[in-house]
Amino acid sequence: MANFKTLDDLPADLSGKVALVRVDLNLPMKDGSATDVTRVEAAKPTILELSGKGAKVLLLAHFGRPKGQRNSTMSTSYVQGDVERVLDKEVMFVPEISGPIVEQSLGILRDGDIGLLENTRFWPGEEGNDPDFARAIAAHGDIYVNDAFSAAHRAHASTEGLARLLPSYAGRSMEAELKALDAALGNPETPVAAVVGGAKVSTKLDVLENLVGKVQHLIIGGGMANTFLAARGASVGKSLAEHDLVDKANAIMDAADHAGCTVHLPYDVVVAREFAANPASLRTSNVHEVAEDEMILDIGAQATEALADVLKTCRTLIWNGPLGAFETPPFDQATVTLARTAAALTKEGSLVSIAGGGDTVAALNLAGVADDFTYVSTAGGAFLEWMEGKPLPGVDALKTKSQA
Repeated sequence: MANFKTLDDLPADLSGKVALVRVDLNLPMKDGSATDVTRVEAAKPTILELSGKGAKVLLLAHFGRPKGQRNSTMSTSYVQGDVERVLDKEVMFVPEISGPIVEQSLGILRDGDIGLLENTRFWPGEEGNDPDFARAIAAHGDIYVNDAFSAAHRAHASTEGLARLLPSYAGRSMEAELKALDAALGNPETPVAAVVGGAKVSTKLDVLENLVGKVQHLIIGGGMANTFLAARGASVGKSLAEHDLVDKANAIMDAADHAGCTVHLPYDVVVAREFAANPASLRTSNVHEVAEDEMILDIGAQATEALADVLKTCRTLIWNGPLGAFETPPFDQATVTLARTAAALTKEGSLVSIAGGGDTVAALNLAGVADDFTYVSTAGGAFLEWMEGKPLPGVDALKTKSQA
């Protein structure tokens, strides 16, 4: 945390200053309004704190993928009302991102007022991280605050370029995210367990290769586990599996052995001949007794109990991805049961639990335990790239810049 500044490092009075604040307002929409304002709620503490200190706050955000061109259906004006409702404050929409119109708007805004700039991705200089484009935006601000961890894996002008040009700070949401990630892999209490699930090994090869050298227990679930089971010689019937990656799965397990990491795969599984809610063919099977016309759709009760026992020996947990086809009951049982175990251990103070990824958040909400984990990240790509051990340009820019 000493490598970057937070809002605590700002003066108590920011009257007369302009804060350029990168937030994530890429909200899911239906019939012209947001169906989920979680991202606005995450940015709310930072925005209101800066406003409360007297700064004029200009919000920077992208919305959709306009590919460097103006697109009226992707204007950030569409989320202006949602931002106002969450903040319970009036927000001025500014239909530009730099230049005379922004200056005129700043002349209208009073200290403590909030403005929402147009979609950063309407300009090709955003995704190209054009220095001139970044300088044009920076000309309107006195400080830069990044509160959009979910966009921190992108080296864009509004996430990386601005941090090189202005005194830069992590917002409250970014600060919380980075503290959580440091507690999970940067400087964790050991032993550390990682739950990695999902459909395909191919989408998480880098994650698995990074984690085997950092955690003591690697729990593999979802369709991914089927590929590893096949690598160990089990018949997986017509289960989702990537048989062309069996050699890669074996290499990952070998690397884990050398690193002292135990890979946990299920030994009993829930199978069915059809993927449907409560199919008549549903049964629990040993992994070596799956019929050719059956598919594995969840981890069995005995294996789930064994995994719960593993978590009870650990001090830190990282979770990304479900253990089974959790969207369709009864194939949610392993995910729900293990999530509730992790939540209970967290509540009693014996486990630090960090989870992230869209399916993961949905699964924890299904289990009713999202609020009981130590930290749940709503970031998708950025969280995954952090698990892969890749640098995050938006974070590195905050850390490495010589602060004013």
